[in-house]
Amino acid sequence: MSVEFSGPVNSFLDRRLPETAVPAGYAALIDAYRLPAPAPRTLSAIGMKHRVLDQGDWRVYTPRHAPAASLEGHLIFALKNEGLDLAVLKRLFLAVEEETIAEIVRRTPTGLYSRRIWFLYEWLLGRQLDLTSADKVAYVDVVDTELQFGGVGKNSPRHRVRNNLPGTPEFCPLVFRTPALDAFIAQDWKERARAAISQVPKDLLARTAAFLLLKDSKSSYVIEGERPPQDRIQRWGRVLGEAGRAALDTQELLRLQAIVIGDQRFVKLGFRKEGGFVGAHDRDTQRPIPDHISARHEDIAGLMAGLVAFDHSAEHDLDPVIAAAVLTFGFVYIHPFEDGNGRIHRYLMHHVLARRGFNPPGLHFPVSSAILDRISEYKGVLESYSTRLLPCIQWEPTRDGNVNILNDTADFYRFFDATPHAEFLYQCVRQTIEQDLPNETNFLRRFDTFRVGVENMLDMPERMLNKLFGLLRQNQGMLSKRARENEFNQLTAEEAAAIEELYHTSFEEDP
Repeated sequence: MSVEFSGPVNSFLDRRLPETAVPAGYAALIDAYRLPAPAPRTLSAIGMKHRVLDQGDWRVYTPRHAPAASLEGHLIFALKNEGLDLAVLKRLFLAVEEETIAEIVRRTPTGLYSRRIWFLYEWLLGRQLDLTSADKVAYVDVVDTELQFGGVGKNSPRHRVRNNLPGTPEFCPLVFRTPALDAFIAQDWKERARAAISQVPKDLLARTAAFLLLKDSKSSYVIEGERPPQDRIQRWGRVLGEAGRAALDTQELLRLQAIVIGDQRFVKLGFRKEGGFVGAHDRDTQRPIPDHISARHEDIAGLMAGLVAFDHSAEHDLDPVIAAAVLTFGFVYIHPFEDGNGRIHRYLMHHVLARRGFNPPGLHFPVSSAILDRISEYKGVLESYSTRLLPCIQWEPTRDGNVNILNDTADFYRFFDATPHAEFLYQCVRQTIEQDLPNETNFLRRFDTFRVGVENMLDMPERMLNKLFGLLRQNQGMLSKRARENEFNQLTAEEAAAIEELYHTSFEEDP
């Protein structure tokens, strides 16, 4: 197969380059072989100046970085400078002849990059090249851990590589090392959470944990635009409290969906048996207008098996928050159910963090509450992949306003760059530890001071005391004229003034 690589361009794949440059690495391979795969978030090119330029979604290298204008040249450039993009690599390996890859390996059988290419070809395609086992040279990691996060690793004697991919060929999103993620990991937020609660009395911590669970349950429904009755919120809160106790499998996911849905009359439980998308419909034609197209229903069982396998292996390999981001956003992109995907997606964050012992015992971080506070950022993170995925999916509308996918898309849900998702989830975890947890504990301490003060003044049932507090909070610590004339008309003027003063004393520094 004869291919031609691009010369200097100003625009590529609808992306404007910061200066005239020659596409390199994955960009060159996608263009030359017309690979139907989502382009990486950041593309590379070779510029004319002797300085490296990072701008937007381009990294422009100097002329001395230029690879040979060949499959081997651009493939090695990609592995060396851009890390692994498994979706692009698999499409590339399917597009070129088997013997072409074998010849790359034969030319440099002990080369670091040729051995990685050899392993990746056989791992991704599930078939062996006509090559004998590598000579006994030092093992090299498949994932360059200076660029991306990898797992513990298992030696592959045939290739003399260490397979430190964190997943399987059925599901293996990857995360790049970034200054933000390295800083989060170095700050040891797991230990910070434990330190934050170490001085909190057990009874107060139990009340804090109960409130945060309820808050998280309510927030998860609000994110979905729902206002369910209190009993459903409390029921889902109890489920969140059990996250991490049971190992993840298909039956557990089906159980969670049944709990989430509640009223099952209009929703088909279980994995989808038809297409799925997130978006809107044209008002006149009812034609779908997708923002995201879910995995083909024929692929769901295999993808979910891969996701479950990743969850089990990630317990020992990846940083807990990074593992949670990969698993949970992978789940929501697959969108295996007709309904309930969003809440289960956020439940899985609790599952991974609890399973890995990241949460202090008895406490679940209110991740959904933090997401709700950052809802625009959350949508942007989801779109960081969906917008690159959508052009690669060929589909047609169905009569009932759904989508029917026409091409093979399973790899797009197995392999994606989860870096923005991991950074976002770490930000949410930091918020829960720095703000939500201490704020709620502080509030309960202050409320206890207020309650004891009121009880020392007069006898009042808990229900009335809570109502009194609510009215004060709504009116900046003052009892309104209506409250004094109705619910609390039996308070003397001196008692009312003392209660108002007590409120201000208890909550004057309350955020």
